[in-house]
Amino acid sequence: MWQVGFLCVLSALSVSWARPRLAPLSHEMVNFINKANTTWMAGHNFHNVDYSYVKRLCGTFLKGPKLPVMVQYADYIKLPASFDPREQWPNCPTLKEIRDQGSCGSCWAFGAAEAISDRVCIHSNGKVSLEISSQDLLTCCDRCGMGCNGGYPSAAWDFWTQEGLVTGGLYNSHIGCRPYTIEPCEHHVNGSRPPCSGEGGDTPNCDMSCESGYSPAYKQDKHFGKTSYSVPSNEKDIMKELYKNGPVEGAFTVYEDFLLYKSGVYQHVSGSAVGGHAIKILGWGEENGVPYWLAANSWNTDWGENGYFKILRGEDHCGIESEIVAGIPK
Repeated sequence: MWQVGFLCVLSALSVSWARPRLAPLSHEMVNFINKANTTWMAGHNFHNVDYSYVKRLCGTFLKGPKLPVMVQYADYIKLPASFDPREQWPNCPTLKEIRDQGSCGSCWAFGAAEAISDRVCIHSNGKVSLEISSQDLLTCCDRCGMGCNGGYPSAAWDFWTQEGLVTGGLYNSHIGCRPYTIEPCEHHVNGSRPPCSGEGGDTPNCDMSCESGYSPAYKQDKHFGKTSYSVPSNEKDIMKELYKNGPVEGAFTVYEDFLLYKSGVYQHVSGSAVGGHAIKILGWGEENGVPYWLAANSWNTDWGENGYFKILRGEDHCGIESEIVAGIPK
């Protein structure tokens, strides 16, 4: 019997030995992933950045407080093989928007603000198109966590239903009441943005006023959710939610190889855990027979597939199906 146990240990060790310890963001890790001939291709998204900056981007606390689970769809809903809300609701421009959280662990606020913006438009049949302020959520939701040092997606959606959120566009856009004030940084060696470093990124103040020249006033600009909830950790239930109501916020564990994602259907190949990260999940499909979720990241358009990525669907890969939150606008 001990021989069987010994063989199991030996087998496990051989798998770990087969995965060399590679420096994050390195050429060696890129080459290792691409030679593995898996379902995705790696490349360099961050060319001249401190690793501390990248770690800071993963600002979601996983396995935190849960919203009530909402089961609201019958089994007879016929789901297509693939679904892209950008085609389903072409009159909602925020569905095509990629944001940039800058040097701040505000992904938990971005995933929520992005999906809420989409849902406001979708549920108004395209009549109301606006950008919900990630700045307002990041800075004013004390119970959501620690601002740029991390937060809980479920608390973000609950804050929307309880306190409401004002409008606000991208950095320096002067769109809406409270646009984002943390500037994007340069992932590449040469570019117009400042360099990405792990320093800075302090949480801005909660200013309950709109920027100069914008009307209506802050309190009158608030948009509220009617309800917020967790979506069951079940592939079909998540698909039904996306199909019926639009994008959701998801959270998962980021590993070092994810930072190098360029194309294809991501699944973890190499590297250690970096931290928890929140994103917007839009739809689903299949690529070369591999099922995936389509998601929007908040690391600007020079990351991944123009800011988007695909991740393995149906296996709760990296916990992507375990922490799905959503809500319905008032």
